[in-house]
Amino acid sequence: MTEAEAANRLMRLAKDIARHNKLYHDQDAPEISDAEYDALMRENAALEAEFPHLIRADSPSKTVGAPTTSPLAKVAHARPMFSLDNAFADEDVVEFVGRVRRFLNLSEDAEILLTAEPKIDGLSCSLRYEDGQLVQALTRGDGAVGEVVTPNVLTIGDIPQRLVAPAEAGAVGDGARQFEAAPASAGATGTFEVRGEIYMDKGDFAALNARLLAEADDPAKARQFANPRNAAAGSLRQKDAAVTASRPLRFFAWGWGEADALPGDTQSEIVAALKNWGFPVAPQFQAAAPLDKALAQYRAIEKQRADLPFDIDGVVYKVDRLDWQSRLGSVGRAPRWAIAHKFPAERAETVLEAIDIQVGRTGKLTPVGRLKPVTVGGVVVSNVTLHNKDEIARLGARPGDRVLIQRAGDVIPQVVEILSRDEARPAYKFPDHCPECQSEAVAEKGEVDIRCTGGLICPAQRIERLKHFVSRGALDIEGLGEKTIVEFVSLGWLHSPADIFRLKAHRNELVTREGWKEKSVDGLLAAIEAKRAPEGPRFLFGLGIRHVGAVTARDLLKEFVTLEDLRTAAERASTTPGGTISFDDIMDAGARLAAIDGIGPAVVTALGAFFHEEHNRTAWDDLLHEVSPPPYIADVRASAVTGKTVVFTGSLETMSRDEAKSQAEALGARTAGSVSAKTDLVVYGPGAGSKLKKAAELGVETIDEAAWAAIVAAAG
Repeated sequence: MTEAEAANRLMRLAKDIARHNKLYHDQDAPEISDAEYDALMRENAALEAEFPHLIRADSPSKTVGAPTTSPLAKVAHARPMFSLDNAFADEDVVEFVGRVRRFLNLSEDAEILLTAEPKIDGLSCSLRYEDGQLVQALTRGDGAVGEVVTPNVLTIGDIPQRLVAPAEAGAVGDGARQFEAAPASAGATGTFEVRGEIYMDKGDFAALNARLLAEADDPAKARQFANPRNAAAGSLRQKDAAVTASRPLRFFAWGWGEADALPGDTQSEIVAALKNWGFPVAPQFQAAAPLDKALAQYRAIEKQRADLPFDIDGVVYKVDRLDWQSRLGSVGRAPRWAIAHKFPAERAETVLEAIDIQVGRTGKLTPVGRLKPVTVGGVVVSNVTLHNKDEIARLGARPGDRVLIQRAGDVIPQVVEILSRDEARPAYKFPDHCPECQSEAVAEKGEVDIRCTGGLICPAQRIERLKHFVSRGALDIEGLGEKTIVEFVSLGWLHSPADIFRLKAHRNELVTREGWKEKSVDGLLAAIEAKRAPEGPRFLFGLGIRHVGAVTARDLLKEFVTLEDLRTAAERASTTPGGTISFDDIMDAGARLAAIDGIGPAVVTALGAFFHEEHNRTAWDDLLHEVSPPPYIADVRASAVTGKTVVFTGSLETMSRDEAKSQAEALGARTAGSVSAKTDLVVYGPGAGSKLKKAAELGVETIDEAAWAAIVAAAG
């Protein structure tokens, strides 16, 4: 892999992993399995090891979880709540111990003792006690900032609201003992944060789903949780603590955060103290033991896994000595003194009865396998993702096949193997038209995903497309948010963007609906009318054409000025031999498109594909009957950088990166993300690295922020 390819892949990994973190940690709605997520993280780590100078500021190796967007209050953790690195084989655990030994410079015969405990599949929580009283509970959040869930946690019976000093509590359970050397105040006075996992056991999960189904007025619309982890997260993160109280949540303690005093010198001692204080601790917890016994405990827990009342996905090992933990510290988002040893996925055989195509909100066609229901790891599985056309071809999957499936990471099932490949059966033909709107479905060059080209009229994409059209960067229609769009779509008033400008026909009906009054209705209609002459770039960006962002829309209309001229060039680009669309074919037909600096094959192909589809041309014409964007004349100030390409690098101190780019565009310059022979100027701030170095190698002029500010000030 070249350096440019690695940089591009690291960028995509950062974006993809951040999205999956948000789905898992913030929305409790994962789209991929733990195993698939782990594979993305391993790929990112391998690339960063090979190209350390390309490590990004937003690298997944530096982040934990995801920022929360819930209405719950947010508070910073006193000490970060780290994530854990993963091991997938015994050899990985042996290497982990080896790294500990090397880091601490220990001799080969020095004994390293580890604790071992099941990795509970729940929601991490930090409980803050002051003078023995529970005063605050926070979710993990992004590791630095969590959500306040104190009232909700107070409803969980497993969690003590007051700590008792070990001397008062007495020894309780296996492995618990008094700590004569421990500070007498530990836990009972001062600050002590207990950390652990809030979860829902399997029996309670099944009973909750059954109760929600029975209580629903319409069983078809009943709220049903996908798995115990989602149920626990959704139940804890409620604005109304009464809802949490009605849900059967449990808690296991596994560690601590900020503490004025500790009741022991080892991990084992502190876990035993937590148990003394009344906190449940996983019964499979194994106190300090050498590596071979820790691995034996892993295998013992793995054998018990299916029969445990709670979901687990591995075993966590921690270096027992706290002084060694302190010396080891952390790297990136994970401590050096702990690691999670993941279990292999559980498997089962069944029949692939059908392959259905689902159309996502962005037009992606995703094949879903419908299975003869089978139990895998205690969960009944009837659907399996087949990812894309290439994955179906790789597997050789066909309706009627016997298949081996697994619940990788115990979240989303996947097909491991087709067991009846030798049986005579027609190959599956992936559709070339959208099943929702019958528009063409195509894959761009170099991509495996097949997408519907009928974005403006496709029912599956309607809500997302309309939201985008009225968003701040597009037409910016105040008052027309997602909730209102969903309401109007459900009433049959909105099918395409043009319908927004015909909503005034429904005024009298709207004022009679719950939540609407004459003032709010008239305010919304006035906001819509005010956008009858939108700026051309906003109009074009609002259409949601793939690869045509706000900057690209401006660049296109700087060249073509009117939307009509742009459409003419794009339609020429879409008229190619055999009805296919390729960059080579359109170089002559759409030469003006291809000649625009920064407009590459992906943009030209996307424009061609958009106007190749009759539905989109019809929607375009319909919309232009309602709005009249004026010719676009870029407001450019003459300056020393007009017509030049500028790259910003480093941590800009006096302005944001977006503001800097906006300034450059206002001065008639074009901004780029990387330095090349076509770059005219590099503006650098503190921390500038490889881009500044490359500029020097290529002889590109470089200036600091102060010099850039002088150029802006001197512009006409």
